[in-house]
Amino acid sequence: MLYAIISEDVPNSLPLRQQARPAHLERLKALHAAGRIIIAGPHPAVDSDDPGAAGFSGSTIIAQFASLAEAEQWAKEDPYVAAGVYANVTVKPFKQVLP
Repeated sequence: MLYAIISEDVPNSLPLRQQARPAHLERLKALHAAGRIIIAGPHPAVDSDDPGAAGFSGSTIIAQFASLAEAEQWAKEDPYVAAGVYANVTVKPFKQVLP
């Protein structure tokens, strides 16, 4: 089943993100290589593809996991969580309608 992992950043998270980004992307690339990612990316803190120093306000990942518990465990082990980037992470089932 698909699950949405919706994360909200702590204030001024950009330096923390930059430090943990390589490990975060490595995990996402592994899910992608396994054909399990539908979409993944950050939310710019300002209305721009390149928010610069404004950074990001959070992230969304929609991916396939065997269960809600597996998705929650995967989210809990994200390097951004360990680095203190996220203030809050919500994991919930997702039903894709389009495309």
